[in-house]
Amino acid sequence: MEILASRVLFRPKDCARTVAFYRDSLGLAIAREYSGGTVFYAGQTLIEIAGHGAPPDGAPPFPGALWLQVRDLAATQEQLTQRGVTIAREARQEPWGLHEMHVADPDGISLIFVQVPDDHPLRRDTR
Repeated sequence: MEILASRVLFRPKDCARTVAFYRDSLGLAIAREYSGGTVFYAGQTLIEIAGHGAPPDGAPPFPGALWLQVRDLAATQEQLTQRGVTIAREARQEPWGLHEMHVADPDGISLIFVQVPDDHPLRRDTR
C-alpha cells in the first residue's frame, strides 16, 4: 500500500464553532475552504473540519488526541490564554523529556501542544 497524503478529519457537532476555534482561537491558517468544510494547515499535516457527516447524538468522543509541535510552548500558552482558550493542563516537562500543554476543542478532542527540547532524542538523527 502506498499512502499519497493524509489529514486528520473531524466531524464536529457544531461546525461553525469548531472552525472558529481552529481559525480564531488557535490561529491556524486555512489551506482551503469548500461548501462543506474548512481545511487548516497544521505543520506537516492538515486538519479538516467537515460540516457533513456529523456524528450522531450520543456518539463516543474522538478516541485519541491531536499532537501539535510548537517552537515555544510558554509563548503558545500565553497566546492561547490571551485569546480566551481554556488551558486544560498547564505547560510542564514530562518524565519522557517533552514539554506539553493540553487544550480541548469544542467537542472535547484533546490537543497536546508539545515543545521538543534541544537535547531530546527526537532532535537527534539516528541514521
